[in-house]
Amino acid sequence: MTTEDPSPPSYWYSENREDERGARIMEAMRSYRAAEMTMRRRTQDSMAMGENELLVLRFLTRAASAHRDVTPIDLARHLGVSTASVTALLDRLERSGHLTRKSHPVDRRKVLVSTTAHADDEMRETLTAMHARMMQATRGMTESETDAVTAFLLRMRCAVANSCADAGDTCCMIARASSAASDTVSGPPVAHPDAA
Repeated sequence: MTTEDPSPPSYWYSENREDERGARIMEAMRSYRAAEMTMRRRTQDSMAMGENELLVLRFLTRAASAHRDVTPIDLARHLGVSTASVTALLDRLERSGHLTRKSHPVDRRKVLVSTTAHADDEMRETLTAMHARMMQATRGMTESETDAVTAFLLRMRCAVANSCADAGDTCCMIARASSAASDTVSGPPVAHPDAA
């Protein structure tokens, strides 16, 4: 993989140095997203699955580690698809031996979905080396660097999801506090096109 030039994209215009730094960060994020998309395609090819199948397995794995039950409706909400689409997806994953469905022990109207040992082994075999490299990239960061990166990524998630439209979203308070601090230091923001 080649290292891309982190200079601002040609459509970005601003005389503000803070915007120039922001554009460099955005370009680095684009480069990361491109590498992540390539990795996801490799993983899909390796496991002979589509993206939604992998998203389901990841969701189920996280839910299991948190001791949370998962129903097909939970998966439909997570993926943003219809329950009929989830049923077809679960049928495929069950046939391939990656998940099981069973009745809820208390509410017999509900079905619980979980991964199989085969799915856990396959995901571990496919993803462990990459996860180790990613964790290695975080080693050596100080607590303040970790806090800064985490807060930044939370603000970016909010910006991309436009979740501040949702009343009471906690990340909106972070975004507003950051914006207020920035306005105090540098004055009113400079108008510029959307960087995404």
